[in-house]
Amino acid sequence: MDLKKEFSAKPYALAGVYALLAFLSLAGAFILRFDFNFVEICKFLSPKTFVLIIAAKLFFLAIFGQFNILFKFFHKTDLANQFWAFTASAAFLLASSQILIKFGWVIPRGVILIDYFLSIIFFAAIRMFFHGKRERSQSKIFHGNIKKRVAIIGAGDVGASLAENLFSHKSMGIIPVVFLDDDPQKAGCTISGIKILPLKTDLKKVVQKLSIDQAIIAISRLPQSRIDEITSEFSKLGIETNIVPSYQDLAAGYAKVSNLRKVSIEDVLGRKQIPLDTEELEKLIRGKRILVTGAGGSIGNELCRQIAMRKPSMLILLDQCEVQLFNVRENICAGNFGVDAKPVICNVADAERIRQIISEYKPQIVFHAAAHKHVPIMEYQAGEALKNNLLGTWHTAVASSENGVEKFVLISTDKAVNPTSVMGASKRLAEILIQSFQTNPKNKTRFMAVRFGNVLGSSGSVIPIFKRQIEAGGPITLTHPDAMRYFISIPEAVGLVLQCGSQALGGEIFVLDMGEQIKIIDLAKRMIKLSGFEPDVDIKIKTIGLRCGEKLQEEVQNKAEHLKKTKNPRILAFVSTPVAFEKSLEIVEETKRAILEKNNRELKEFIKKHVPEYEPQQ
Repeated sequence: MDLKKEFSAKPYALAGVYALLAFLSLAGAFILRFDFNFVEICKFLSPKTFVLIIAAKLFFLAIFGQFNILFKFFHKTDLANQFWAFTASAAFLLASSQILIKFGWVIPRGVILIDYFLSIIFFAAIRMFFHGKRERSQSKIFHGNIKKRVAIIGAGDVGASLAENLFSHKSMGIIPVVFLDDDPQKAGCTISGIKILPLKTDLKKVVQKLSIDQAIIAISRLPQSRIDEITSEFSKLGIETNIVPSYQDLAAGYAKVSNLRKVSIEDVLGRKQIPLDTEELEKLIRGKRILVTGAGGSIGNELCRQIAMRKPSMLILLDQCEVQLFNVRENICAGNFGVDAKPVICNVADAERIRQIISEYKPQIVFHAAAHKHVPIMEYQAGEALKNNLLGTWHTAVASSENGVEKFVLISTDKAVNPTSVMGASKRLAEILIQSFQTNPKNKTRFMAVRFGNVLGSSGSVIPIFKRQIEAGGPITLTHPDAMRYFISIPEAVGLVLQCGSQALGGEIFVLDMGEQIKIIDLAKRMIKLSGFEPDVDIKIKTIGLRCGEKLQEEVQNKAEHLKKTKNPRILAFVSTPVAFEKSLEIVEETKRAILEKNNRELKEFIKKHVPEYEPQQ
């Protein structure tokens, strides 16, 4: 009952304030129109005139949403809405006055026009008064509580919006004191009273003179080299650099204080995010039953999150690790997606268990992310790599085909291309086996695989390893000075997987155009600089040599594959002649026997028999 009163009191209170302001503006209009001649005013003044005009203004204020506002906030949109509300009411009253005059009810048009202007002034003034009162109350907190003095890099729309936002959140104690911009024409100008200085200036003097504590990059599109240069310059001065996300990353299209983040290594990879067809993704997922294997891993976790956002009817979370499964389910629940999330413990290498799960839950789409992925570890345990990456994939695929799953998406890797590692070769063999399902006349499922490079932020990525080594004071360990890799962020990789799932016809292997490969040594140096140190001076870089199974450079395409265009120019599709399904059955039976009978060296030779492009390392 109290809650109802609380919510209903606000419109009534606003109606009272609005009615009072409307009365005052109308009274003022009569006084001005008749030049304080109260005898003339009384000739036209009547209660019904006041009621009609005030009611009209209140009606149009309600139409333009002015009963659902907070008085202490006042922005351009509020002023525009008030303007249109009073314009509409004035137009209505002018039209009505022409009709009412026929019935002897005279409303002077001059009064309506004067009232129109006074209403705009009165209502704007009262809103600005309360807005100013709020600003003054915040200023009391603000004075003596300045936590950071910041330099905003970029005097464009994003920078101006950020400065305005910082001023409107003064209680945070963050104050912009200078703009720095590359455009020489802006130098010497001001935005919100803040001076713009050229970015190519003596930063040390600027920092010392203005006592700058932090720098914020507020440019929506900035080349990799320039971000690297700016952050390095400020790092040398001991200044932390944050970055405002681009317009595409902001829901409202403007920078907000809460969106500031530290410059991450993703900012300097030099590749734009892949554009996704959200409508296609909605069609793929909404209302469907979805199974994600390996749900507790880096990719699996993000898959579950992005799928849950698109409202499937059921999301089956499958993993063999109880702790990871618990964590991913908690993340889904914390997101309040309203999704029926079913946690299921299962080792995909257990054929009977995976068949039972798929038969029970009847998923329509399966994303198979369960795998052993660490190259050096798998080199010495080929049997485990085959058991999980090959047989686990096979068992899941067989159960999917038998139960009429619509689409099966295998999460693969660029290390499956002309592999030199057990991990890469086992994933390549898994690709071969799932492609063979397309030759089985009984199969109705569309099978596909998605390859991508090193995933930033995953458990096996070099990024967290390098971060830990820098925090420990070094050295950073590097396998080879010429080692190069493709990189992709976790959200982008998952977006790619979903996009490929939406456009696959069956039998394809999809690859993201991930731009140019990046030298690991350049990545290491960049991270050292972003941390405020000098490579090989403060933090040493130590070369330890390539580990078993590793290549200097990764590749995109196997020798026997040919390119096929897709709807998205950033997504490549490779197709090859699939092996017969009967041949796959033979390979699976041979693999089961080989795991039991052969040692690690012999297993590598066994893999090469079925993956001729594989070059095993002993």
